[in-house]
Amino acid sequence: MAKARSRKDLNLRLHIAYLAARLMAEDGVSDYGAAKQKAARQAGLRDANLLPDNHEIEAALREYQGLYQKDDQPLQLRRMREVAVQVMREFEAFHPALVGSVLSGTAGRHSDVNLQLFPDDSKALSLFLLNKRYEFEEGARRIRRGEGFIEVPQFALEVDGIPVTLTVFDPDEERSSPRPRADVAPQRARLAEVEALLGTEP
Repeated sequence: MAKARSRKDLNLRLHIAYLAARLMAEDGVSDYGAAKQKAARQAGLRDANLLPDNHEIEAALREYQGLYQKDDQPLQLRRMREVAVQVMREFEAFHPALVGSVLSGTAGRHSDVNLQLFPDDSKALSLFLLNKRYEFEEGARRIRRGEGFIEVPQFALEVDGIPVTLTVFDPDEERSSPRPRADVAPQRARLAEVEALLGTEP
């Protein structure tokens, strides 16, 4: 009896992951947490212990894209990585790093290019955007740090029709980042690494 219950729970967990993946691929829900919560409501799930983790949702998203978006998604991903390289070259003085779905390979038509910048002077970035005549929106993003949260500046712009989000961090954040492990996919990529990704794509 316990085994049947365990299999039922596993199937429900996979179902929630698939629903969340579809929400991300088709409806543009960009946050894993928001996608899984919305999927749980759709499925009538009340047991938070059965919610899939982010890795399970990402696996379901890759499977969904491979089945239903196999013609469009790889082209969209490549275009976004090309824009990422273009912007990283232009903003090289601000130590850009690519993060998010464009790096992981799960970006779709609702995604944006997410870059982290580590300028020595954050005001210099605003001046740079103005001097380059970029149209942009300036705001802030709340992120977790330790036991609490901090707000960091964020800029939204568009490059060749692709939305780009620039999140600005203190240079100390860059220096204190853990070194990538060989057995874990990189969470942050420099210009040369993104260029290498493009070079290995068909």
